[in-house]
Amino acid sequence: MKIMVYSHDTYGLGNLRRMLTICRYLLEEISKLSILLVCSSPVVHNFRMPKGLDYIKLPCIARNEFGELAVKYLEIEKEEILKLRSELIKVTTINFKPDIILVDKKPYGLQEELRDTLEEIKNSDYSPKMVLLLRDILDSPEKIITEWKTKGYYEGIELFYDQVWVVGMQEVFDITKEYKFPDSIVEKVKHCGYIRRIAERKNRDEIRQELNLNPDQKFVLVTPGGGADGYYLIDNYISGLSHLPKQHKITSLIICGPEMPLEKQQALSEKAKHYSNLKIIEFTDELTSYINAADVIVSMAGYNTVCEIFSFDKPAVIVPRTKPVKEQFIRAESLDKVGLLKVIHPDFLTPENLMAAVVEKLDNTAKNPPKLFKLDLEALPRIVDLIYKLLYGETSTISYQLPVISYQLSVIS
Repeated sequence: MKIMVYSHDTYGLGNLRRMLTICRYLLEEISKLSILLVCSSPVVHNFRMPKGLDYIKLPCIARNEFGELAVKYLEIEKEEILKLRSELIKVTTINFKPDIILVDKKPYGLQEELRDTLEEIKNSDYSPKMVLLLRDILDSPEKIITEWKTKGYYEGIELFYDQVWVVGMQEVFDITKEYKFPDSIVEKVKHCGYIRRIAERKNRDEIRQELNLNPDQKFVLVTPGGGADGYYLIDNYISGLSHLPKQHKITSLIICGPEMPLEKQQALSEKAKHYSNLKIIEFTDELTSYINAADVIVSMAGYNTVCEIFSFDKPAVIVPRTKPVKEQFIRAESLDKVGLLKVIHPDFLTPENLMAAVVEKLDNTAKNPPKLFKLDLEALPRIVDLIYKLLYGETSTISYQLPVISYQLSVIS
């Protein structure tokens, strides 16, 4: 079996990390599988690739903090690089001939760079199964509905795609209702649940030994994802350490993210020198191992990070991104409504209230008990089942069950 995965990251690492998690699981569960990842992330080479997975690297197009697209490295026009990317995708598809093409988020790809490939497939004898994979929340309904109507995405899904897989829950955010999917698309939608994460190569004790932590010492992990807009959160956290009560002795690890501008990383590193129990690194491909080892997480509300926090049942202080898209803020609000988390809005973030929230989590003194909610973290085995059904009309032999998990993350009043 051959699967081609198309994933683009113009801002952050969320898409790439999510798709790599899916790829790794599929390779573990499906024998004689080859996956070719087509992506444009400038840091894809930093991730370990398992046997059976390879990638085609497209020239980079980046999105700035205002949502504007531009060529990231090459001194050529955006139209030229989009044409080059489109041709690379088409020739890769024609020669690799995958059984399934899994497209992340945009039905026509970035700036419609998949359209030529989709039309080529539609007009040829070669007919792979086409699947669009959507995370739980894309952006505000008004923005997505307008964009999808303007760009013809609804028609594109009807014409080119066999199924739409959503890695989320209708009970948290009903993507078909909120984005006004027509009935013809609703019939193609399969809600898979959220993606459960596991610690990668190192367990909790190994990570804590690496950080020279005593068994009774508290460990706070600060991670803003890719880091492109993570400076504000980290700067507030470092400033907040001066407001840490004297009786609290904690060790903090900050992972800036590989997309944080170098000058901002350097400014944070200089500021961190005033605190002996604070360490800053740029990147790790073992983030889940660090999350598993931490006592409290300070993070934004990206899809992957939220799934990791839930998977390891970790107390967390969440500060969602609100621009250039509202995805993280809507996710935080939606999970708040079902009792899974509370957030600090970035407009109200201060060093004092951030550190107060961290201390509250460390002391475990939250007043309100956690609410029970059936959080579905079984997206990965469901995706395997969907692949077998799509290709062969049968299910896999993997068994899974819906766990009942209770959470209470940051409570800010």
